[in-house]
Amino acid sequence: MDKYLDALPMFVDKIRKIREIIISNIVLMGQIPAPTFHENRRAAHLVERLAEFQVDECAIDDYGNPMGVIRGTSPTKPPIFIVAHLDTFSKMEDDLHYEVTDKIISGIGVSDNSAAVGVLISLPEIFKHLDLQFASDIVLVAPSLSLGRGNLKGIRRLLGHWPSPIQGAICLESIELGRLNYFSYGMIRGEISCSIAVEEHGRRRHKPNAILVINEVINAILGLRLPQKPRTQIVIGRIAGGFDHGEIAYDANIGFEIRSDSDDMVKAIYADIRDIVDGINKAFAVELKLNRISNLNATRLSYNHPLIKCATRILNRLGVEIFSEPSESTLSIFLNRNIPAVTLGITWGENYHENDAMIKIEPMYKGIAQIPALLMAMDKGMCNE
Repeated sequence: MDKYLDALPMFVDKIRKIREIIISNIVLMGQIPAPTFHENRRAAHLVERLAEFQVDECAIDDYGNPMGVIRGTSPTKPPIFIVAHLDTFSKMEDDLHYEVTDKIISGIGVSDNSAAVGVLISLPEIFKHLDLQFASDIVLVAPSLSLGRGNLKGIRRLLGHWPSPIQGAICLESIELGRLNYFSYGMIRGEISCSIAVEEHGRRRHKPNAILVINEVINAILGLRLPQKPRTQIVIGRIAGGFDHGEIAYDANIGFEIRSDSDDMVKAIYADIRDIVDGINKAFAVELKLNRISNLNATRLSYNHPLIKCATRILNRLGVEIFSEPSESTLSIFLNRNIPAVTLGITWGENYHENDAMIKIEPMYKGIAQIPALLMAMDKGMCNE
């Protein structure tokens, strides 16, 4: 392991020398809008770019996942996956505009997850520049249908149909550098919508205000007693409704997420919320609906797993402060299939999910350097239990 750690300063310097390739790939991917369920254009350009870098195989599977394979020297070793989700929260529109200066790259979606996708397709060139060759096949994948209602369907489908064992995976997120995610909470994400029915002639007299009905729902949810152990949380993260200041709101909705160390607790809280919705629906005689959007199972690697130890040593040698938190991402699908995996951040950024989102260029070289170093350790079996 020490020789991989000693190589890190050289990795950083050599990666910095090909910054134009990396930045151009980030801008190329980022300026193609890829909202969930509409990732086709970005997927096609990604595969074309991998072909230009002469990966051994590249294709888009029947679920829209673009991927490339760098063949290893040993046909018997299981492959290692490197993954960065393809879709962003941007809306479907014309090509986006990115700005690049000496210090930053800015544009909608760059921090989630266009920068990581750009780095993913730069890896074949980075490996060549670092003169690296691996015994294992390296599978580069940008799964589709990851965010929101996509519910990670792309990676679920890919792993469900993969024909052979998988040695491990590195999941990439654009930000933040220093993240080392190795566990996932159980989670259910849902929406509650209230709609007031239209009476004859389009009138809605003597009907309740949809916003006030939703407020009743929120108060009831906040009244639920949550245990301290297992750790459980309900986050109400979005609310919308109404038409104008002086008009009674006929439609309103909220988005919420239940998180817990325990899958059973997540299911129990969701059942409580369903009872709340049913009760308030009957009390107000409105159309109140509960819809489940996505879900995950609670899963984790142990904190002393060799993969975690290797990643920790790499980040320490790079002088990067480490933080760990639950990840509601591709990571959980690998872990749920007993495939060792971690999520790493590429750089630091600001204005996450905003139109003026930005990432910093200089920290990115350390963020990228951790990938080949960890990959080398995994390829040599140092991250196996």
